[in-house]
Amino acid sequence: MERSDLELVLAVRRHGSLAAAARSLHLAPPVVTKRLAALEAQLGLRLFQRTTRRVSPTAEGDTLCERASALLRDFAAVEAELRERQAEPAGPIRLAATFGFGRRWLGPALAAFQRRHPAVDIQLQLTEHLPDLAVEGFDGAIWLWTAPSDRASEWVSRKLAHNQRVLVAAPGYLRRHGTPRGPAELRDHHCLVVRENGGVSGSAGTGAPPRFDHWRLQRAGDPQVHHTPVAGPLSSNSGELVRDWCLDGHGIMLRSLWDIAPQLATGELVRVLPEWSMPDADVHWLAPYRAQVPRRIRLLVEVLAQRFAGEPWKPLSAPAARPAPRQKR
Repeated sequence: MERSDLELVLAVRRHGSLAAAARSLHLAPPVVTKRLAALEAQLGLRLFQRTTRRVSPTAEGDTLCERASALLRDFAAVEAELRERQAEPAGPIRLAATFGFGRRWLGPALAAFQRRHPAVDIQLQLTEHLPDLAVEGFDGAIWLWTAPSDRASEWVSRKLAHNQRVLVAAPGYLRRHGTPRGPAELRDHHCLVVRENGGVSGSAGTGAPPRFDHWRLQRAGDPQVHHTPVAGPLSSNSGELVRDWCLDGHGIMLRSLWDIAPQLATGELVRVLPEWSMPDADVHWLAPYRAQVPRRIRLLVEVLAQRFAGEPWKPLSAPAARPAPRQKR
């Protein structure tokens, strides 16, 4: 059975007439009649009932037509993919990302990708609130959480890189106020709170309101998550500002490694409670589900996964604060 045979039976069923099917296929009516008869003889089945007014598929004809539709769709998909592989990726890619990660890490990666594929037009929107990707016309987002629970069945999610939110402070602050020995002692310290991305507590995507005054901390190797109340005289919706306060010695901060790796490497900041971190802070690719993803988007996701897989922000060695008796403030 040839591909042209599948196209013929579908045309006959669609038009209900051999003459109309012949016109749609740009064939002479006798050719269609002869080819259909030859196909039925080959299969040993009658595929269509002919009357003077209409040609209707038999049960066997309907079955063949359904399979023919699926096979022709597969043929078209394979051909499109092969053509796309031979061609230079081209077309727009519209992305969303958070301000901090987007500016510091994603922006340079996208510029390098576009330089290698100049026919691709990349549009990056930086935002602190995850958009409704399909409704707002985004091809995807690079985000620090998985898909929200109410979108899990509509979106695809892929982890691009491991990331941690860790506790840090300036050495000067710890000299003045001492170093906490466990999460419970954080309530005795000035904790610098970031009020962005739906809450540092990591409640984004869960449907629960953000709790800025609670840090969800987990010890390495322990699945239990500890909800730790924190407070302090300084908080902001700007992560960069809170980082500046931390560098100036105003308190303890919970921040992603990708944002503070340089300061950890130089010793401007040190890890506090280094065995504790906030879970669920990995870098993810989120996208609306689509049956056929354009090659330019598939290629970009693979490039980002390779670029971030090694956690380029992870310092080779990060100083950790040594627990010491707290001094009175």
